[in-house]
Formats: sequence, structure tokens, C-alpha cells
Amino acid sequence: MGYYVSVEPGVKLYVEDINPEGSKTIVFLHGWPLSHQQFEYQFNVLPHKGFRCIGIDWRGFGKSDKPISGYGFDRLADDIRAVVDALQLDQFTLAGHSTGGAIAIRYMSRHHGYGVSNLVLIDAAAPTGFSSETAARFLNQALNDRPKMMREVTENFFFQYITPPFSEWFLQLGFQAAGWSTAAIIITLRDEKLDSDLPKIHAPTLIVHGVHDKVIPYAQAQDLNRQIKNSQLVPFHYSGHGLFWEEHDKFNKLLRRFIRSTEN
Repeated sequence: MGYYVSVEPGVKLYVEDINPEGSKTIVFLHGWPLSHQQFEYQFNVLPHKGFRCIGIDWRGFGKSDKPISGYGFDRLADDIRAVVDALQLDQFTLAGHSTGGAIAIRYMSRHHGYGVSNLVLIDAAAPTGFSSETAARFLNQALNDRPKMMREVTENFFFQYITPPFSEWFLQLGFQAAGWSTAAIIITLRDEKLDSDLPKIHAPTLIVHGVHDKVIPYAQAQDLNRQIKNSQLVPFHYSGHGLFWEEHDKFNKLLRRFIRSTEN
């Protein structure tokens, strides 16, 4: 079921809550410039395995409210904390893809991992995000020709072949966002770094990353693995930046196994 949670006056986030009676909860944070719907191929499977799956659209994206400001990692992490508090979540797995991984890292640091039993970083845009050159190109396109930007994002996202209908679906996920929020996140990815956050992560952490990732290089996953204590890195050899779809069977099984391996 879907509903809205107020995170500050005048701003509500859309939350998709699948199988609320599940015995284990996974909170999914999507990547830029998408929405919770990118995890369709997890939501199809994991609830049937007994998991409660919660997908959150960040402010400015998907079905959430789209204020003109509030797109730094601190505010985005605070938004997640507001949802966690509203739903009274505890002992949940926090799984973030790309920029969602960066938000998850800031949440772990800023909120001391409140309620989180396990962390999963999927092609995470960390500890750095976009280079100045990449950010300048995307920012120019976002402000002048966002459809062209989304086409470039889609073309560079996947290693495996995607059909034209899938490509169109993926493009439409990006168009659900506001133009100003799309641009604001580019600036955040350019300017904010997460190196100082990493030593503050103490939860068991699974790092998964496509070795053919053209958006966030695989070397950054290796860097995360070195800097996050109690972490393990699993490469996805047939994926680019979209392993949640490209190797979704492998990812879904690995995620289930990781969560169960860390149960008390």
C-alpha cells in the first residue's frame, strides 16, 4: 500500500509499503533521478519470501512533494529519519542505490545508524559522486534539455542490452522528478563528500557493485570496502550501474542471504 509521511511542514514523502506483516523489513532508497519504482524486480520477489519492503521517494522525486530546497545530504537523511520515526521502524535493513547509497551513508553517520541492523550499498555514489566535468554536463542538460540528459543517463546506466520499451519506462521514471530537484542533486553530488562519514558506520555492510559501471567506477566500491569496518564487497560481473535489474536474481538471493546471516 502507498501513503504519505510528513517530514517537515509542507513536505510529504511518498512511501510504498509492501507486505507490512513481513518478519524482516528492508527500506529501499532509489538512485538519481529515479523513484522507488526502480526496485520493481525486488518488490516482485522479496515480499513473497517474507520480507516487508518499503520504498521511499525522496523529496523532489517520484510521487513525493517537490519543494524548491532541501537537497543536501543532511536534509535528505533527516527526511529518512522522519519516515523511520513515523513508521516506528527498528532492526531494519537500509538499502541504497547510487545517490540513495550516499543518503544511506549520511543517515548512518548523522543519525548514528538509528534502527538499522544492516546496510546495503548498491553501486553507491560514495565517497564521491560526480566529477566537476560530469556535473557541469548534466547540470547544463538538466536546465536546458532534460530529455537529452535522461537519454544519456539511460544509455550509460546498463551493461546488458535493454529493450526499447524498458528504456522508455526507465526514462519516464526520471521524468517524474522536478527539473529543479534533478539539478539540485547534481550539485550535491559534485560538492558533498562522504569520507568522514565512513568510519562512523558500524552495522554489518554489504557492498555490491557492477564491474562495468560507467556512472560510479567499481574502484569506489573497493574504497568503501576498505574504509567501512565489517563490510564485504561482492562484484557483479555482468552489470553496469543497474545490477538491481541486470542481475536481479543474484542480487535478490544475495540480499536475503546477507540479512539472514546477520540475524541474532
